[in-house]
Parts: sequence; structure tokens; C-alpha cells
Amino acid sequence: MNQTYTSDVGRLLHNAHFMMSCADSKSYPADEGQEVAFVGRSNAGKSSAINIITQKKKLAFSSKTPGRTQLINFFELDSSRRLVDLPGYGFANAPIATQRAWGENLEDYFSLRKSLVGLVWLMDIRHPFQKYDRVMLDWLADKKVPVQLLLSKADKLTRNRANQAVFSIRQHLREVDHLDIQAQSFSSFDRQGLPTLFSKLAFWFGLANSAEK
Repeated sequence: MNQTYTSDVGRLLHNAHFMMSCADSKSYPADEGQEVAFVGRSNAGKSSAINIITQKKKLAFSSKTPGRTQLINFFELDSSRRLVDLPGYGFANAPIATQRAWGENLEDYFSLRKSLVGLVWLMDIRHPFQKYDRVMLDWLADKKVPVQLLLSKADKLTRNRANQAVFSIRQHLREVDHLDIQAQSFSSFDRQGLPTLFSKLAFWFGLANSAEK
């Protein structure tokens, strides 16, 4: 097993197993313990990120057809910790009613879940801040949830271009008030950025002190 996965948080994440799928807030599991949610535009690589950090290839459903995942999926790590896979947003070909339902589900989740300790936000590093990403940014600024922004598919760019993109995106985020967000390059393909993400998850799940966040 990779050294990353021998850490406390690595072992915790490797315990991940499917808990339940929910169409709305009425069927959420008990709002207690600690939850880290994953969100992103359809086809930004959200499912691949969940699969790579848990070292389970098929834990989160990954499809070449964006917008297939419409439910909120909960994965249990232990009796008090969970990962949450939120529906992908911004799929233009989805029916209007479906897009509206996704928006309502996301709004309900962010508004209601007291156990939410952090959010991992996936955004394609080559196409940052598309229309629905900007909507999400406004939501996050309002909700004030701590966020780790994964600029995914960084392997598609040269290291120099990826670094430039990260710098530009960080500059943009500094202009947003009251937003606790850290941006990093990430790739599920070559595991770029995994140590940084694991450190953040360890902090959120109470497995690291503030100096290690």
C-alpha cells in the first residue's frame, strides 16, 4: 500500500463503504459526527477523486456521461465520520426540472447539515469559474464552509501552465470576502496533489492539529 494510505487518515478513508443514497433531506442519515462533502461541475472528476483517496476504484460511480449522478450519496468511514458525494451541477443537457431539483438539493444540504466540517470542490483547471462554478462560489461565500478547491486534471497541462493557472485562480479567490478556501492542483491520473488533500482531510476529521492543516 502507498505510504499515503498507511497514515491514520489513509486508513480511515480506506474503510469507506456505501451507506445510502438520498433524493432529498428527509432521508439523510442522522446529522451527527463529521462529514466531508465533495461537489463539482459534472465531469470535473469528482467521482475519480473519491475513488483515488479511498483506494477503491468503483466506490463512487464514474460515468463518461456527465450528469448521471442525481442523488446525494453517503459513504461511511466509521461510526462518526462520513464522505458525501453531492450531485454534479451545470450539465446543460439535463432537463430544466432536473437542474432545479439539483440546485434545491444542494441548497438544502448546505443549509441543514450541521455535521459538515469541510467541502472538497472539484473544478477543471483548464476551464475555471464557468457559469455554475460562479454560482457555487457565491453559495460558499454565503455559507462560510471551509473549502479545499481541487483544480482537477492538472496532468493535462504542463507543470508551468498548471502553476500559472493555480496562481491566477488564487488571485481571483482573494477578491471574494469571507471565504475560507484553499486552491491546489490535483490529478487523479498521476495522483498529483494527494498529500495536500490528505493533510486537509486529516485536519477536518480531527486526525491532525492545526499546524498540519
